[in-house]
Amino acid sequence: MTKFLANLKSSHSSTVLNHSHKIITFSYSSQTTQPFPPKTFFKSNTKDTTLVPHLCNHKRFDEAIHILCQQNRLKEALQILHQIDKPSASVYSTLIQSCIKNRLLQQGKKVHQHIKLSGFVPGLFILNRLLEMYAKCDSLMDSQKLFDEMHERDLCSWNVLISGYAKMGLLQEAKSLFDKMPERDNFSWTAMISGYVRHDRPNEALELFRMMKRGDNSKSNKFTVSSALAAAAAVPCMRIGKEIHGYIMRTGLDSDEVVWSALSDMYGKCGSIEEARHIFDMMADRDIVTWTAMIDRYFQDGRRKEGFDLFADLLRSGIRPNDFTFSGVLNACANQTSEELGKKVHGYMTRVGFDPYSFAASALVHMYSKCGNMVSAERVFKETPEPDLFSWTSLIAGYAQNGQPDEAIRYFELLVKSGTQPDHITFVGVLSACAHAGLVDKGLDYFHSIKEQYGFTHTADHYACIIDLLARSGQFEEAENIISKMSMKPDKFLWASLLGGCRIHGNLKLAQRAAEALFEIEPENPATYVTLANIYATAGMWSEVAKIRKTMDDRGVVKKPGLSWIAIKRDVHVFLVGDDSHPKSKEINEFLGKLSKRMKEEGFVPDTKFVLHDVEDEQKEQNLSYHSEKLAVAFGIISTPEGTPIKVFKNLRTCVDCHTAIKFISKITNRKITVRDSNRFHFFEDGHCSCRDYW
Repeated sequence: MTKFLANLKSSHSSTVLNHSHKIITFSYSSQTTQPFPPKTFFKSNTKDTTLVPHLCNHKRFDEAIHILCQQNRLKEALQILHQIDKPSASVYSTLIQSCIKNRLLQQGKKVHQHIKLSGFVPGLFILNRLLEMYAKCDSLMDSQKLFDEMHERDLCSWNVLISGYAKMGLLQEAKSLFDKMPERDNFSWTAMISGYVRHDRPNEALELFRMMKRGDNSKSNKFTVSSALAAAAAVPCMRIGKEIHGYIMRTGLDSDEVVWSALSDMYGKCGSIEEARHIFDMMADRDIVTWTAMIDRYFQDGRRKEGFDLFADLLRSGIRPNDFTFSGVLNACANQTSEELGKKVHGYMTRVGFDPYSFAASALVHMYSKCGNMVSAERVFKETPEPDLFSWTSLIAGYAQNGQPDEAIRYFELLVKSGTQPDHITFVGVLSACAHAGLVDKGLDYFHSIKEQYGFTHTADHYACIIDLLARSGQFEEAENIISKMSMKPDKFLWASLLGGCRIHGNLKLAQRAAEALFEIEPENPATYVTLANIYATAGMWSEVAKIRKTMDDRGVVKKPGLSWIAIKRDVHVFLVGDDSHPKSKEINEFLGKLSKRMKEEGFVPDTKFVLHDVEDEQKEQNLSYHSEKLAVAFGIISTPEGTPIKVFKNLRTCVDCHTAIKFISKITNRKITVRDSNRFHFFEDGHCSCRDYW
């Protein structure tokens, strides 16, 4: 107690202890910012040395309790409480409010117990505060018990308990109380409607909103209609949302920014992004939450350009983005592998400052990893004081996809040593690294540890990864053994992984089994037909290739065209196989002709085994020469100064011939060439690829 009074204000001018006179005086400067009596007297206990407050002035101790509660020093406040004979209602109210603010249930129970023992008869205000304390501390049993014991209840009493039940998801209990209420106000309706929305029961929320509107004395406020709009968005149902919009206009609630924001969110989630943007543009006072929600809607709808444009508008508006804004934009950059824009966002974040502990830092690691810049990804990771699991996983998966499986495995082991427990997605990353590197034994160890060491259940993704690893390595017997023991039905990703391994090793029998399973799961996917046809073509089974083609025609399945693109001076140039529509097609083809001649002199032999036409080898070579990635690489070389790195993206897996050819091209032209296909990044330099020809 003495320590508290001595340290209550850091600005005290003097502290005098006079042991001989058994009196302690504390003098405080006039700079004290909170009221406290200039002198406080204590009497010493004649039996021991403990200093006990002299209870001569309740006001002083009331003020001390108020100050302690403001400083969140509830333990010391409770010590003073026990020295007061008859605390006032104000003291109890302050203590209970502090317990509510800090969600301190046990301390709140002590205050309640003190009320019972002190002889103080609490009024309705104090009882409602206690109800609120129990409800907000998730002790609804105590809240219900107190409610049942109350001889007098007002609307606040009912609302507090109903709100507590609704927030905890105990909607049956909340509704039972709601139905028994002698009267209801906006808070009552909003508590129930928002409770249904929060716990994924939007239809019941909407029915309750309709019931409220039918009541003669019921009038919604901005929170009620916002909850109703959230319910319409969750269904989702544009018709109902528009009905609520009309109600808002009729009742004059359309002047509130909270309502505008809820309207915009409803239209966006119901699929009308134009209406959402219209509402957004009409809002006079848009906060960062509103901006971020609208930007994210564009990204979620695949309209990235409009999302980026709106983000640029936000920066020009003078409103500072928050971590959610940065995270959304960076994730969009990652999905579009737009590293240049991601770098600009990173630069802006650095200039204005951002919390290195936040998930925005994790989004940076993710963006750089997805864009293939592992140097920057690792640098941001190391600059993060306490990287979260998302950062660790992004880095591990990034190294796996970028042809650096050893680094992926190293960081996984560092993660384990750090004490952070990996999750299902982290294991997908490290298993992918093992698959790309052909590390069968290590991959199997990780796979079995998921269940045996960490107690997780294997997911479909884990099975797909381990089958991919085994199939790539030609260990089909082990792969079939794992499939036979699976606790779930194999999905399309597992069968596709198995089919891919069969293509590498020419396992025709197992390929047919995997293809049949895929035809049943997704008969419209052309990749299965093409891969099986490739396997037949390699085996020289041209009649089977013809059958595959006929089946595709009969089922209306169209092969997805190979598509590659490259950005030169911010302009994106797209190429299809055999594309001659580009303005520089003549120069590209001439350059490829010269390269082809030089490559053959260096020992390049075209790989024609996967060409799906039973034609002469010369024609097969010609077909391969105009694959989209070769056209894009050639265009990049002739359009940039010597030594400029080239980065090309492709929507499909790059073929073996193109992969080999680009290795030769990187050596002949002395260029670093990056190709990001549908599976991973390939970094070509001086005739070698980061994937070590294992992809």
